[in-house]
Amino acid sequence: MERILVINPGSTSTKIAVYDDKTNIYSINIAHDDEELAGFSWVMDQRTFRTNKVTGALSEAGIDIASITCIMSRGGMIPPCASGAYEVNEDMVSYMLDQKLDTHISNVGCAVAYDLSRRLGIPAYIYDPVTVDELEPIARITGLPELPHKSRGHALNSRAMAYRCAEQEMHKPLSDCTFIVAHLGGGVSFWLIDKGRAIDMYSDDDSAFAPERCGNLQAMELIKLCYSEKYSFKEMTKKVRGNAGLRAHLGTSDARDVEKLIAAGDEKAKLVYEAFAYSVAKAIGSLATAVAGKLDRIILTGGIAYSKFLTDMVCERISWIAPVVLMPGEHEMEALCEGGLRVLSGEEKAHKFVYERN
Repeated sequence: MERILVINPGSTSTKIAVYDDKTNIYSINIAHDDEELAGFSWVMDQRTFRTNKVTGALSEAGIDIASITCIMSRGGMIPPCASGAYEVNEDMVSYMLDQKLDTHISNVGCAVAYDLSRRLGIPAYIYDPVTVDELEPIARITGLPELPHKSRGHALNSRAMAYRCAEQEMHKPLSDCTFIVAHLGGGVSFWLIDKGRAIDMYSDDDSAFAPERCGNLQAMELIKLCYSEKYSFKEMTKKVRGNAGLRAHLGTSDARDVEKLIAAGDEKAKLVYEAFAYSVAKAIGSLATAVAGKLDRIILTGGIAYSKFLTDMVCERISWIAPVVLMPGEHEMEALCEGGLRVLSGEEKAHKFVYERN
């Protein structure tokens, strides 16, 4: 039996879980208040603080840290990479420490995992980081050579749901299946997973709009807005990622609140919500053309996939393409555990991260 510690740092919390094989025996979301975090100007400065929070929680729960056989962390912002597991090594931590601008809170998770793995003499891995990029060459070409299509989104949860669908619905390995996975949350992403590889995808700035994201926009109108002198770069960034989508139209990014407005007879809310579903369906339909519609399943996942109202509207437009499977929720902790088990069992081999310093 393997005992796996899963670490998933967020901006104001650290989620941890312990699994005996696939059975969750402990989980906690450790909240960090503003006062605790005020002394840290950079995410990597939180390395010791977060490590102590993890070990303290395990101790309080009566879990002997020496019983852990593997550590899995939510992946950091490593350079574009293939999907799968990556050994957390000194090179990876050094890379994270050198990233001063393009930082992500998950970067510190790698350092915490590394420190604990060194202390315990056990392996540590990240799995399917947000920078997973397996796009086919044809999918990278855009109308501007300076701006190739990049892959960035909810790779971890999306590929985990693809694995689960292959096993539970198709009863065959992921390498024999072709899926579209739509992750629907505060942001959205759409993944075309063909024989285990994410050969094309849409992020939340080049397809459907989302509860807090703008989606794709007409380029000239966006350029005019950027140069209108109304917004700074920082304000414009927040406008398209955080204050866009449902929030911009309706003042809330919570789909449940939007559905309450609709139930109360709000026609504007109804139209905007229908437009959200419409844009999701268009993104899925567009990706389907990349494999000539030859799909085994379309998977809807993420928090908003719990909404029957929303998924019914989407399914009405896409169910003719392929059968639709609902896998609502975000399953990052289970996904990290399952990825680790595949490595430990020999089903997958972990990649070795090499820091190529310029």
